[in-house]
Amino acid sequence: MIRKIWILTMFEDYFAPLKEYGVLGSALRNERGSGITFELLPVNMASFNKKGFKGVDDAPFGGGVGMIMRSDILKEALIEGIVEPGGYTDIKKELHIICPSPRGKTWDNDYAQSFAANNLSIDSTKDIVFICGRYEGIDERFLENYVDEFISVGNYILTGGELATMLILDSAMRFSDGVLGNKMSAVDESFASNKLEYALYTRPREFEGKGIPEELLSGDPKRITKFKDRSSIEVTEKFRPDLLKK
Repeated sequence: MIRKIWILTMFEDYFAPLKEYGVLGSALRNERGSGITFELLPVNMASFNKKGFKGVDDAPFGGGVGMIMRSDILKEALIEGIVEPGGYTDIKKELHIICPSPRGKTWDNDYAQSFAANNLSIDSTKDIVFICGRYEGIDERFLENYVDEFISVGNYILTGGELATMLILDSAMRFSDGVLGNKMSAVDESFASNKLEYALYTRPREFEGKGIPEELLSGDPKRITKFKDRSSIEVTEKFRPDLLKK
């Protein structure tokens, strides 16, 4: 099964490293041979108008700072760059269109897990499209007519939607079957239960006068589990006590 991930962007080269490095790169190259194959397909929206980059945006009606991405150019890029090459006949039924935006629900670990289940699993039925905004924003009419989901990656501003899209994909694809070598890597992790991960240790046995907690060297699974549970709470209390309130 192939799940296409389309990205409508001004700068498709942003996404080249995703295919080359790390866990995400392995998944996008289908090296693990899981039941689902991902195709990352960046599309340059500037290619679909005669003026190139200069024709993608225009001044806002009513005045104001910055430039606004044009709805007609975005639609053209969506249809000619994604819908037609992808062989889609019904946008609403075959594509789920996402726009990283401050107006969206705030992204977190639970959101990433549900997003993966809905959009990046064997059971999902639609390919996905990310619209990467730039400049002052996107014409509201395009957003109203075509975007299905807005996602906020936090209460701050980025220069474009590309970094937000990469963040969303990197954190969500970890929950897709076969992406991680060990399923528990996504479960036994920070934020999985409103706590941070427990303190981690490896060689050398001593570093600058500090050793390894005795429980981890005991070989006793029960003692090790108790240490990890206690350590997780202690680390969370120290660095992110707000998580425990949840």
